[in-house]
Amino acid sequence: MMLKVYGMKTSGNCYKVQLALEQLEIPYEWEEVDIMTGVTRKPGFLAKNPNGRVPTLEVSPGKYLPESNAILCYLAEGTPLWPAGRWERAQALQWMFFEQYSHEPYVAVARFICKFLPPDHPRQAELPRVRERAHQALAVMERHLAAQPFLVQTGYSVADIALFAYTHAAADGGIALDGYPSINAWIRRVTAQPRFVPMVPMP
Repeated sequence: MMLKVYGMKTSGNCYKVQLALEQLEIPYEWEEVDIMTGVTRKPGFLAKNPNGRVPTLEVSPGKYLPESNAILCYLAEGTPLWPAGRWERAQALQWMFFEQYSHEPYVAVARFICKFLPPDHPRQAELPRVRERAHQALAVMERHLAAQPFLVQTGYSVADIALFAYTHAAADGGIALDGYPSINAWIRRVTAQPRFVPMVPMP
């Protein structure tokens, strides 16, 4: 069967998977899932992903792979997006773990609070701390990208896809990128890659 993605196109984590599939020219089906409706917490979806999140990739009938960065590694295996050398693969994983632990919980969460929650929601109070931590993560990226064009020294890889998704949309969470010239140059390099597709914008 053709690969099938259960995802929400305005989600950065889902966009990572879409971008990799498009750039690798892998045929796929997309089933749009609106997480705000609670559908991912219902038994039908939990049977596919017990964690109740998107994206989830159906690789064959009844065989599902959740977690965006795990999906990226699965898709990129044996392609130029997955570095050939042991050290370079470890570098890619290093940045993908950084994205999930030090970057996404702040850059993506700020975007979620600003775009998905009402102005009077209690979580609005989290924004100052979340934005501060987001800038800390962006500063780490800025220093690294000042010395090389992509996150892994051998070139564009799944690590760039993983971090591009929410970084380039940081303004949605009130996180300005004006003070990060190396990140902005990197964003331009990523968008210039063959078969690049943009993320669906937030309303």
